[in-house]
Amino acid sequence: MSPAGRGAGPLLYNESMFQPMIRPVVVCGLAALATVSAGARQKPPQDPAAGQKPANAQQSQTEAQKPPEQPRAQFRATVELVTQDVIARDATGQFMADLKPGEFQVLEDGVPQKVISMVLVHGGRTYNELTAPPPPPQEGIILPPSKPTNDAAGRIFLIFVDDLHLDFQNTGRIRALFKKIAKELIHEGDMFGIVSTGPSSLSVQLTYDRSRLDEAIKKISGNGLKPTDIIQGPEGAEGPTEVRYRAHVAFSTAYDIMKNLATVHNRRKAFIYVSNGYDFNPFPAARSGTDPIYANTTGGDPYGTGGSGSTLVNTDTNPFENQGQQFAEADLARELAELTREANRANATIYTIDPRGLVGGPDLDQQVDPTEWYNYIRTSTDSLRVLAEETGGIAVVNQNNFDKALQRIDAETSDYYVLGYYSSNPDPTKRTRRIEVKVDRPGAQVWSRKSYTLPPKPGRSGHN
Repeated sequence: MSPAGRGAGPLLYNESMFQPMIRPVVVCGLAALATVSAGARQKPPQDPAAGQKPANAQQSQTEAQKPPEQPRAQFRATVELVTQDVIARDATGQFMADLKPGEFQVLEDGVPQKVISMVLVHGGRTYNELTAPPPPPQEGIILPPSKPTNDAAGRIFLIFVDDLHLDFQNTGRIRALFKKIAKELIHEGDMFGIVSTGPSSLSVQLTYDRSRLDEAIKKISGNGLKPTDIIQGPEGAEGPTEVRYRAHVAFSTAYDIMKNLATVHNRRKAFIYVSNGYDFNPFPAARSGTDPIYANTTGGDPYGTGGSGSTLVNTDTNPFENQGQQFAEADLARELAELTREANRANATIYTIDPRGLVGGPDLDQQVDPTEWYNYIRTSTDSLRVLAEETGGIAVVNQNNFDKALQRIDAETSDYYVLGYYSSNPDPTKRTRRIEVKVDRPGAQVWSRKSYTLPPKPGRSGHN
């Protein structure tokens, strides 16, 4: 879709902007009405004399004990068009723009799927290579043919500013990063939106107006917790309460955005996730007072070995107070999995960016054990890697060359295929399904999401 013809004012999102090139067809209806009987029963022979009573009492009792008619069983079947973004490159790293539908092989849980639609987006231009036919007819329901839909070009970027997990001292660096995003990544004709999790208070609806992005950049400010804030902060049964609260705000906000993106089809949806990452159990020794370097020392023996002028490190802690922290890593993995499942369901790709760049040691005034600091950095950056890798994106962490990373994101969102198929999974009750895409050409390399999850059943509350 081109922004030409719009007024000078900001153009906010409306439903017509998202007219898909190929509308996924969802047909829900009755598949069959099957009559279930308890067994084959033959009608007993009738006496030739009309109205004559049974010959004996035993025959009358047998007829009275006949089982009643079983109710008819009702089945529901659903046919959904599954769409999959695919990037195919040759051995030299060049995008392969001449692939045909027959050269793609899509496997869902190891079962080959028939590709029935294919859209090529190359250099920002959209080409309909294969249009999806209507879904297989379902017995007992007749639907009118679907109307053709308008073409829609351009990309969708959702810029997620997790300022609750960005350092205030890096505000200048963060704004410089977003200026590069505006210059290198957001082009004319691209639709974008901006949302923040904290006091930056950013909520820009999907728009083509680039001036809205410039205005938002001026408001961005980091508001993350310092190591001393975490160490000296309040503790709960699950560890630092403020750490958990901030992470849940970020995940919940991103989850709701993904649910809205699921209504957009056949356009590349890139989720630019800017954050320092997450760790549910940071600096455990410093928080519990067992840090051998900084905890309970008064000088003379910085390692707390009991020498003159020192105090031994306190190891007499209640083991029942910290049991919830033993599952901190599992809790973090579970919540990351919930978010990536929703992203895969929406066919959105997450690109995570850590604006800290190449991280060194802690600041001198923070008094953090270097070992615990590096464990904290490793866990937080690993969380960003999980979000990106599980959705087919890339994680820009521990590097200072943001220009190169943004160019790669731009290339991946400009050249790609959108494949569609009606799932023939042999287990219709399986909700999470693994996807593998192959290309029948020597040396071809393929990037795509690894799985998707069916929507929750109607009436179910909460996340998956």
